[in-house]
Amino acid sequence: GRVQLYDGRTDEPFEEETVAGVGYIMKLTHMVEDKTHARSTGPYSLVTQQPLGGKAQMGGQRLGEMEVWALEAHRAAHTLQEMLTVKSDDIVGRARAFEAIVKGSEIPEATVPESFKVLVRELNSLGLDIETTGELVEEKKEEAEEVKEIAAASVEGEETPTAIQAKGKGE
Repeated sequence: GRVQLYDGRTDEPFEEETVAGVGYIMKLTHMVEDKTHARSTGPYSLVTQQPLGGKAQMGGQRLGEMEVWALEAHRAAHTLQEMLTVKSDDIVGRARAFEAIVKGSEIPEATVPESFKVLVRELNSLGLDIETTGELVEEKKEEAEEVKEIAAASVEGEETPTAIQAKGKGE
């Protein structure tokens, strides 16, 4: 309940009553030994080739957006590069890094992560033809113009992109 407390120096009552009661201390069942989890190798997702999540699946720790920002703020570019590619979903880089560690040689540069390749495939399914040329990612200009023409035609009410595509296959 609420109890009237008095100031010990002046013997005057405090303006407001104070909540008071019996305090209970209980042992938590969450023990550190049950919570710790580490991963050196383990299963990967079939689609993205990223480590699975969760202790039960022998998954890896998620590197979220805020963690990435924190590493960027500390200018840990090499650590970030390693965590987002070789330690995550860069299949070729992962194999090369393992081989370099076993041989005792220098670990080579990371390659394109699988998540980027999945993104490109998703964009391809939307009708965008994306090409990677070295460090640059470019959209093919001819096809971009063709897509704009199809979109303009469907807006004007002439034909839908599906109808135009069907005509192209029928020829």
